[in-house]
Amino acid sequence: MGAGKVKWQEVREIYPDQYVLLSVLDAHVVGNKKIVDDVALIRPIKDSQEATKELLKSNRNTIVYHTKNDELFIELRQPSVFRGFNR
Repeated sequence: MGAGKVKWQEVREIYPDQYVLLSVLDAHVVGNKKIVDDVALIRPIKDSQEATKELLKSNRNTIVYHTKNDELFIELRQPSVFRGFNR
């Protein structure tokens, strides 16, 4: 599998029970979730230690995900609002 556009289910079939490094190509938002429609597989990841290192380097379009998950989505979090009080 190269860096072409693929569906999550295809990645899961080829790399069962494994972490993978992905580039998000297409997604849509439903509620507080960004549902990923199409990805490009960058490469499989050998273990959880390497997955953690790659996760720390990831950005908004590059993600680490485990193929045990049926769906590929990113939970969107609202930024916290801090309110100061003037005294």
